[in-house]
Amino acid sequence: MTLVKFNNGLKNNPVGPFFNDVFDSILNDSYLGDKLIARVPAVNIAETENEFDVALAVPGLKKEDFKINLDKNVLTVSADKKVEAVGGKKFSKREYSYNSFTRSFTLPESADHSKIEADYTDGILTLIIAKKEEAKFQSREIAVK
Repeated sequence: MTLVKFNNGLKNNPVGPFFNDVFDSILNDSYLGDKLIARVPAVNIAETENEFDVALAVPGLKKEDFKINLDKNVLTVSADKKVEAVGGKKFSKREYSYNSFTRSFTLPESADHSKIEADYTDGILTLIIAKKEEAKFQSREIAVK
């Protein structure tokens, strides 16, 4: 694929071409694009009546790459994967590979630390954190006196 740059008629301006070339080299997609890419996976956190669901988008990893720790009230998810050549390909841009990352979450008091499960399916790491019995929503009818 060939990319074509348009100059918008600034070639006749003596400052224009130099000015544009400087900023094009600084602000082009390949220079800043890799630095602006999130180095940690995106996360969705949901709460239901009985549990908290934490889902991290981590494509390209295996179950063995993850390390999940609970230290007091902080749940830490990390991964470290060695970069390997894929079929001798040389990538000019690689946006969805997480070589290593660490994400930490402070659990609320209502979380049951002894009931945390993890599942990795289709590039999504799902953590299910159960709630303590006393923290679950209890509904009851209140009689009017």
